[in-house]
Amino acid sequence: MAADLEAQPQMTETDGLAIFDKANRPVILKFEDVVYKIKSLKGVMLNKKPKSEGKLILKGVTGFVKPGEMLAMLGPSGSGKTTLLMALGSRLHGHLSGNITYNGRPFTNQMNRNTGFVTQDDVLYEHLTVTETLVYTALLRLPNTMAKEHKITHAEAVIRQLGLSKCKTSIIGGPLFEGIGQEMLINPSLLFLDEPTSGLDSTTAQRIVSTLSELAKGGRTLVMTIHQPSSRLFYMFDKVLLLSEGNPLYFGKGDEVMQCFSSLGYSPSIAMNPADFLLDLANGVLPDDSREDQAAVKHALVSAYKANLSHQVKAEIHEHDGCYPHEGPHDKDLGQWATTWCQQFSVLLRRGLKERRHQSFDALKIAQVLVVAALSGLLWWHSSVSHLQDQVGLLFFYSGFWGFFSLFQAIFTFPQERLMLAKERSSGMYRLSSYFMSRVVSDLPMELVLPTAFLVIVYWMAGLKPAASSFFYNLFSLLLSVLVSQGLGLALGAMVMDQKSATILGSVIMLSFLLAGGFYVQHVPDFISWIKYLSISQYTFKLLLGSQFKRGESYPCGESKLCMIEDFPSVKSVGLEGQLTAVAALGIMLVGYRLIAYIALMRIGVRPK
Repeated sequence: MAADLEAQPQMTETDGLAIFDKANRPVILKFEDVVYKIKSLKGVMLNKKPKSEGKLILKGVTGFVKPGEMLAMLGPSGSGKTTLLMALGSRLHGHLSGNITYNGRPFTNQMNRNTGFVTQDDVLYEHLTVTETLVYTALLRLPNTMAKEHKITHAEAVIRQLGLSKCKTSIIGGPLFEGIGQEMLINPSLLFLDEPTSGLDSTTAQRIVSTLSELAKGGRTLVMTIHQPSSRLFYMFDKVLLLSEGNPLYFGKGDEVMQCFSSLGYSPSIAMNPADFLLDLANGVLPDDSREDQAAVKHALVSAYKANLSHQVKAEIHEHDGCYPHEGPHDKDLGQWATTWCQQFSVLLRRGLKERRHQSFDALKIAQVLVVAALSGLLWWHSSVSHLQDQVGLLFFYSGFWGFFSLFQAIFTFPQERLMLAKERSSGMYRLSSYFMSRVVSDLPMELVLPTAFLVIVYWMAGLKPAASSFFYNLFSLLLSVLVSQGLGLALGAMVMDQKSATILGSVIMLSFLLAGGFYVQHVPDFISWIKYLSISQYTFKLLLGSQFKRGESYPCGESKLCMIEDFPSVKSVGLEGQLTAVAALGIMLVGYRLIAYIALMRIGVRPK
């Protein structure tokens, strides 16, 4: 990708800014009587079934935002700001009612293409540079009507626009501007931001809101949540929505809010930040610090809104009915995806390899494998068939070691990437199948290189059968079991999505497989012997034994006495026959576990209809 960047024509500052002068297509956002309810299960009463009740999070919120306007949603923690933002961005699951329209229509694939959404704690790949982050996003989100060179040039323009030129080659640090930059790549007509100034100093917050204000002036519709802006920021908002426990207390112009509440009898006794004044009211605290009951104050404010503002806001909404921007020639019949499956796979694979090169080739991980390999080679140094138990023990040891190692490397994969997957899937960036395949393929180098290096060391130090066919059969068996164990880890991680729980579950399952593997227990009771048919360890152990021993071979079992290898207890319990059956069983597991993981991931990041 670096070569691609160097080959692109350089853009002037004017070129970069010109891209953002105008939105793709203006959007009028309307929301009327939005109600959101979540289910809560009350306690079980004696001799009665549990009663399922709903808790209202949003209680009939109404408003509208036009192109060129910036709406700020204020309220104390738990007031429903972020819930409403997600509902307006069509990212909310659950019992949502009311009417939300975009230019008079419901949310569509085309609107998704023109919508940006920046979360409060935006997730980014921490080992990519600013330029890499934005270029990969551009290659995935911008349509094929743009050439690859133009997509890269577009990403550079965004970097200039957001003032990131000085740090474009730096590894991702703070996610804020980069998160906004990712959404600005598509030149969105509608942009949602969840507390973009949270945790920032006043100067940085001012810079961000000023940038957002300039974007709005280009014909975009901006909606943001914000907790406690300074007075300087407050007066930059075109419209303000004040929420308290899901109830609207005010909707209208930002510079008219103080006058509105003054007319209702609520005025600050001293000059103060309007945002602080509004948050006090939303918390039920009066400006004169009186001891009036907070619940009563909130109820009075809700009633005042319904009596004085609610009908006016609804009337203003319907004034704009039918007055929507006309569709452009590219607004119809667009598919769900901006790029093809192969393009998505290629970009995601390159991004995954670059992001995980630090994790995959971690020095401690490599050192761990090499130390265990060297120690195993020394402990089993030049063992021979006369010490058959030792050789059989070595085969079972490293089949178990790599079973656990691969399982725990893979089990954290999807829990760690859940937020990123949900974010990118919700924005329609790529298909789940292209992500899944790129993720599996990008893990292969480390998954295959380390066990190969391990076996090269151990095999010859331990004095296993010195034949090329035996070595490569042994290597094939080990790598196949590694990939199967990896698949099991991926499936458990995707199903549980909690690292601690998945680790415990994985440990129990793998220990069960080891115990049923035929080495520790050779006379398993019939009622529990079925576990061996599910055991990765049992099939791997059978293949590893088959790589070293054949039926009819003998070993010294006493003075001047030879015994058949297939009669040795640890070999007999597993058997040397059925090698193809073992390969087939592991092959089915190889595909089956990954299929389970894929199905489990289908529930993540899907935009609700």
